[in-house]
Amino acid sequence: MDGRDEIRPGEVVVTAPAPRDAGLVFIGRIHTPWQSRSACPRQGRRDGPICRIEIFEPWVAALKGIEKFAKLEVLYWLDRSRRDLVQQNPKHSDQTTGTFALRSPMRPNPIGTSLVKLERVEENSLFVRGLDCLDGTPLVDLKPDHCHFSADAVPQPEDFQKR
Repeated sequence: MDGRDEIRPGEVVVTAPAPRDAGLVFIGRIHTPWQSRSACPRQGRRDGPICRIEIFEPWVAALKGIEKFAKLEVLYWLDRSRRDLVQQNPKHSDQTTGTFALRSPMRPNPIGTSLVKLERVEENSLFVRGLDCLDGTPLVDLKPDHCHFSADAVPQPEDFQKR
């Protein structure tokens, strides 16, 4: 067991409505070295291991031009996460915090996101650094990262080019 059913002191569980698919189509699968939540890094690191994002047909053609970008935003479905916690007690803290104030994988709609460094593209695979999800995680979407982290930053031409 990977600990996803463990309830820590102070956490609050609700009876969640039955999940209804929003009609998502998984466009690929993410391959990482992590098999359990306890082994997975808390947040992706730009100097972390190279992971592979596999794109399924017919979406491979959508990769055209992606190699021009140094960074990508990866959205994925945390398919092995709880969906019923509204308050959580993270391992790194002794305080109970609301789910929406955390980047925890346990959320009502378990969508994960990471900004990753694109290392290379080979056919239907992207090789990246900076992921924080389990091996086999379904891929929801990819977007080039055009801007800085601050909300008031103005993108510069060099932000759109791979270095």
